[in-house]
Amino acid sequence: MIAVIEYNAGNITSVVNAINRLGFECITTNNEQEIRNATKVIFPGVGEASSAMSYIKQHYLDKIIISLTQPVLGICLGQQLMCLHSEEGNTDCMGIFNTQVKKFPQTNIVPHMGWNNLQNINGNLLKGISENDNVYFVHSYYCEISEFTFATCDYILPFSAAMQKDNFYATQFHPEKSADVGERILLNFLEL
Repeated sequence: MIAVIEYNAGNITSVVNAINRLGFECITTNNEQEIRNATKVIFPGVGEASSAMSYIKQHYLDKIIISLTQPVLGICLGQQLMCLHSEEGNTDCMGIFNTQVKKFPQTNIVPHMGWNNLQNINGNLLKGISENDNVYFVHSYYCEISEFTFATCDYILPFSAAMQKDNFYATQFHPEKSADVGERILLNFLEL
């Protein structure tokens, strides 16, 4: 069973619908046993870092998530909350990825919203994806490039579009809103 973590962040329904379109079943849950028993865990989200982390800590989801051994996919806010610290609300996050989440400089239109291309692609999550394939982004904060980065994007400056550390995968973009390319990425994750 695939577990989609519910933590009062938006966009859960889009993720569930995308999983169902691929022929897989999933549950949305914040129950520890259901999360631990899942074969794959997806940690999506649209929202604000400090309020999301507050909910996560109140429900001990931070401790549960960092201890998981099955494949885990963080999406958008989910990726950012897997990092060390976010400038959004000066928020300490889970620290799975030892990198910072920064606010885009106000030199361009923020948020970064719409289609943009992937660069410097690597890793099995992006199997079958080509350099410069487009995916859909909506974010005002970005994860710095680090040793965990396996795809980048450039909007004002280069940032981590996708990251991996051990069984933890994450994308700043929304695969569930990224048409055929996103569908392939979700399928790659579900078939890990």
